[in-house]
Amino acid sequence: MKRALAVLFLAILATMLFVTIRASLERSVFDNGFLIRDVWGVATLADAYCGFLTFYAWVFYKERGWPGRVAWFALIMALGNIAMSAYVLIALVRLPTGAGPAQLLLRADLSSRRSPARA
Repeated sequence: MKRALAVLFLAILATMLFVTIRASLERSVFDNGFLIRDVWGVATLADAYCGFLTFYAWVFYKERGWPGRVAWFALIMALGNIAMSAYVLIALVRLPTGAGPAQLLLRADLSSRRSPARA
């Protein structure tokens, strides 16, 4: 599981870095007034940022302290899937060998205290 997720999120990170750098070399991110005038442009941006907030809800839960929560919020809102894939990759690196999905998804202090009846 850990290897498959690492490959997936490395591919997402590489893809997003490639398309972002390519687009940035062609035109500034701030030169997109036409996007706001297009109803599908607005819908796409709303969909993306709702997805970012959904992912951030998990990050907020996982992160124990406010500095990390605030920093990851800023990174996710500014960099989107680049920051999100980096967060998952960091979480995967921190997982102990043989850890399962629960250890990835839950906070460290909760995943280690789960009782067998709740597993």
